[in-house]
Amino acid sequence: MEQLLEQINAYKTEIESLTPADAAALETYRIRFLGAKGIVKALFGEMKQVPNESKKSFGAVLNDFKQLAEGKYEEWKTGLAGQPAEAAPAVDFTLPGATDPMGSRHPISLVRNEIVSIFRRLGFAVAEGPEIEDDFHNFTALNLPEHHPARDMQDTFYLHRNPDWLLRTHTSNVQVREMEKGKLPIRVICPGRVYRNETISARAHCFFHQVEGLYIDEQVSFADLKQTLYFFVQELFGQDVKIRFRPSYFPFTEPSAEMDISCLLCHGKGCNVCKHTGWVEILGCGMVHPHVLENCGIDPNKYTGYAFGMGIERITMLKYQINDLRLFSENDVRFLEQFSASF
Repeated sequence: MEQLLEQINAYKTEIESLTPADAAALETYRIRFLGAKGIVKALFGEMKQVPNESKKSFGAVLNDFKQLAEGKYEEWKTGLAGQPAEAAPAVDFTLPGATDPMGSRHPISLVRNEIVSIFRRLGFAVAEGPEIEDDFHNFTALNLPEHHPARDMQDTFYLHRNPDWLLRTHTSNVQVREMEKGKLPIRVICPGRVYRNETISARAHCFFHQVEGLYIDEQVSFADLKQTLYFFVQELFGQDVKIRFRPSYFPFTEPSAEMDISCLLCHGKGCNVCKHTGWVEILGCGMVHPHVLENCGIDPNKYTGYAFGMGIERITMLKYQINDLRLFSENDVRFLEQFSASF
């Protein structure tokens, strides 16, 4: 008991000598002396070791100590509350603020807008349609027979609940819907995203972007198609690019052709991109098949037309000399910020 009394007196002396300078020091004092595990609580726990005949006198000492500790706390708390708040540091409002990093337009969007701008100057309007399409507008109306390979599930994403609906494999479905309106002549381009069941690699992806064009009127010829595409390529890639047409086959056009341009990476000398031929195929085209016109309610004996289609990714890769298709969909800021100066 004598040791406890000596310890209490030492604590009293310590409290009398204290003068907390701020709220943090006051909180430290409160936790040490008045907290749940503080000194006052611990000393009251020592009562069980005090003999019964001394409990009354020792309890009185403890109460005095507790009142001292609590009184000092309230006194210092009141004193600190009356002190003026610390002056806020001066702020120089003339300094430039911190800015968030700015994004940039995606290269696919840049090239899409440029393609649209070129064809608008030729009188083409922009038409859009649904990405989830029915079998008729995506295949049947375009002269693709029932057992055509393009209808295979290995090539097309069909909806599980209704296999007559699918993710469009080309934007030709928009051309069909424009022809069904019956408002002739038609001169539209159809940009948009398309989907095919492809293995993702540096040269292929399960989704990509197309721009397709359609012109239907009386006496439209293949010569009109060629002149339109010559103008487009020279506006997009420059006057020095060489162009050639090769016969090809598409179910919805007859005759059909593919158009190549001289490789922009090797300038026709031969490289891995052009497979050492000096030429790169950029689009398919042809005269609209009479069966397609009939399927859409247009008289093929009176009207003719041409159509073309190209992948925006391939055009973008050539224009900006990008060698991996996957970069377009990875959203790597280091890649995308390279195009901030392109608009």
